[in-house]
Amino acid sequence: MSIFIDENTRLVVQGITGRDGSFHTRQMMEYGTEVVAGVTPGKGGQRFEDRVPIFDTVEQAVRETGANTSAIYVPPPFAANAMFEAADAGVDFIVCITEGVPVLDMTRVRPFILEKGARLLGPNCPGLLSAGKSKVGIIPGNITQPGPVGLVSRSGTLTYEVVYKLKGAGIGTTTCVGIGGDPINGTSFIDCLAAFEADPETRAVVIIGEIGGSDEQDAARYVSENLSKPVVGFIAGQTAPPGRRMGHAGAIISGSAGTAEEKIQAFQDNGIGVAKRPLDVVGLVQDVL
Repeated sequence: MSIFIDENTRLVVQGITGRDGSFHTRQMMEYGTEVVAGVTPGKGGQRFEDRVPIFDTVEQAVRETGANTSAIYVPPPFAANAMFEAADAGVDFIVCITEGVPVLDMTRVRPFILEKGARLLGPNCPGLLSAGKSKVGIIPGNITQPGPVGLVSRSGTLTYEVVYKLKGAGIGTTTCVGIGGDPINGTSFIDCLAAFEADPETRAVVIIGEIGGSDEQDAARYVSENLSKPVVGFIAGQTAPPGRRMGHAGAIISGSAGTAEEKIQAFQDNGIGVAKRPLDVVGLVQDVL
């Protein structure tokens, strides 16, 4: 099985005619994702690659095609409205790839989407890929293969590296999820861990965290109290200086909280094996499978 997306995913791409939207839509289609619609205001009635109908609004796209998932590739000033529009149109799962969405915008978007009963992944995330079934976002389709490992990460590039190394060792994945590194996002480590626990085909889980905040500590406690499956992990930012943001908007050590050492200790205290380097994750996974 997989979590959040599968062969029944019907995708609408918001911003399908833009540079990033068009490039990644082609990649998703090549992987086998069922892209049923695109949305670009003012270009309704056109077709993308002579196959995918383009609509002026998400509401029209959902009504005409039955789209249940959205991928958002629009500039930061318009991303909040795109998320609002998708949720208001009845989309069940919204994946926002856009980086640089203002935190203040997310304080309004997140509760609205929850109120609508939808799920948001992101913003500022690479999306997700259910191996052999569907991909929504920008994770390369050729770096993984179907298998028994679920992966959730705050870092897109570390997701790619670990998944590729796992594949090189003959280990595939059920679903790879990049939750993004912004301070306010739609889907947490715990959301993904709960979904992997409920997935009968996921036999082990990899969690990749980074400095800043306490999400990893919360996830570690959740693992010890709720997961029956083995979990291994890696924490990025072990040499980051306090007070300096590293990469993601949420990757900043404030005072004594959010350090890599604190997160590694939380993992170890709760039974999560911790890799010293990303490539060492492979050995830890082999040990628990």
